[in-house]
Amino acid sequence: QVQLVESGGGLVQAGGSLRLSCAASGRTFSSCAMGWFRQAQGKERAFVARISSSGGRIYYADSVKGRFTISRDNDKNMVYLQMNSLKPEDTAVYYCAGVYGYYADITAKSPGEYEYWGQGTQVTVSS
Repeated sequence: QVQLVESGGGLVQAGGSLRLSCAASGRTFSSCAMGWFRQAQGKERAFVARISSSGGRIYYADSVKGRFTISRDNDKNMVYLQMNSLKPEDTAVYYCAGVYGYYADITAKSPGEYEYWGQGTQVTVSS
């Protein structure tokens, strides 16, 4: 089991920045691929970014590419999402998620592929 706890959400004006954090505990974090997802009101949960267990493979949704940066610190069991140039359409509940496994480490990008989830943190971007 892995327990994930997100923090860092809040209210920010368009063009501003936020840094989300996800603290992991339990199973070996350094073997766990991690992802960030978001769910806007009335919409399905959507992929934002993912990072492999070693940090060597990173992918972003097209909608956040160039504005968001995912990173991890395996010594601290933490994963981060730095969000810059925020837009009102980035408003959503943001979730971190984790999954183990060789192929998942390389490819997992859909919510159904992830085993472990945090409770989410609200990000609201005002125009």
